[in-house]
Amino acid sequence: MQTEIRNPQGEKIDYTFHSGRENASATMLIGHGVTGNKDRAHLVALADGLAAAGINALRFSFAGNGESEGEFSSCTITKEIGDLAAVIDAAAEEGGILYYAGHSMGGAVGVLTAIRDDRLRGLVSLAGMVDCKKFAETEFGAEESGFMWEEPDCPLTDSFMKDMESLGSIVEKGSEVRIPWLLVHGTEDDVVLPNDSNDIFALANEPKRLHLIGGADHSFNDPAHRDEMVATVVSWVSSL
Repeated sequence: MQTEIRNPQGEKIDYTFHSGRENASATMLIGHGVTGNKDRAHLVALADGLAAAGINALRFSFAGNGESEGEFSSCTITKEIGDLAAVIDAAAEEGGILYYAGHSMGGAVGVLTAIRDDRLRGLVSLAGMVDCKKFAETEFGAEESGFMWEEPDCPLTDSFMKDMESLGSIVEKGSEVRIPWLLVHGTEDDVVLPNDSNDIFALANEPKRLHLIGGADHSFNDPAHRDEMVATVVSWVSSL
């Protein structure tokens, strides 16, 4: 896939496409979390695992992150929904079945997209954020440096905090997802707590699956946990 992807603001979205088997009929779109990008180790591993199983994968950086155009200071969940829509537009032109896997804040983007875009045929939430307002208050409410987790390339903005406050919790949106849904979460995640997945899973429609990885952190940094996450997603997608 060599299509140029631009979001509604005209910003170019950087992506990497992993080819599955010849004439593969399905593509997994993969989005990252706040302060992340498409090249985080667990996302690369997931894309590689899917491609090895014959499934196309497209991992991308939301605008303002990684090598995508745009400013990080403009990043919000609401804006990233537009980014994902642009990626879906481009992938849909190639044909085939589309799935989406979102990590952390990218998980919230996925839920809010899946309830409005019927081109997605399956959803994966990896340590998916649900209580957006609580997350922002817990992680950044007392931030004095002006940066997220003191990362100088990731300024904390009023627009981000207001967007998170406006969204509140998306837990009730779980009942509006009408496509197969896999939720994967580490039991030792201290960034997005496992209860986020437990709560929204309880309201989700069938078919659904919740897989908890014992001892895993937010980004599945331990190689064994990362392998379990990849194997879980690949097995689930292959069964659809």
